[in-house]
Amino acid sequence: MRTEGFFEWLGRIIGTVIRFVVDVLSGVLSGVGQAINDFLNGLARAIGMDVSFFSLIFLVIGLLLLYGAVRAFMRKSIIGGLVLTLLGLTVMSWLIV
Repeated sequence: MRTEGFFEWLGRIIGTVIRFVVDVLSGVLSGVGQAINDFLNGLARAIGMDVSFFSLIFLVIGLLLLYGAVRAFMRKSIIGGLVLTLLGLTVMSWLIV
């Protein structure tokens, strides 16, 4: 009888610790997820685009094209810079509603 009480107590303590860890991690990850969601919504509203997975992918592609254009201009590649700028601005203009 005495050992059953000890193991019940030990199980309850371990269960409480596991529950605490799960609750803390759930709260932290929930907060991070909400922060990311708020960031993306604010970014989309500031640009004037819809918040969707494809819109965010096109945003990244457009920004990478514009970055490539800046790098091309820094290498003194005028034609490459103009082509990348035109492509980047075209992709970015699709996003703006």
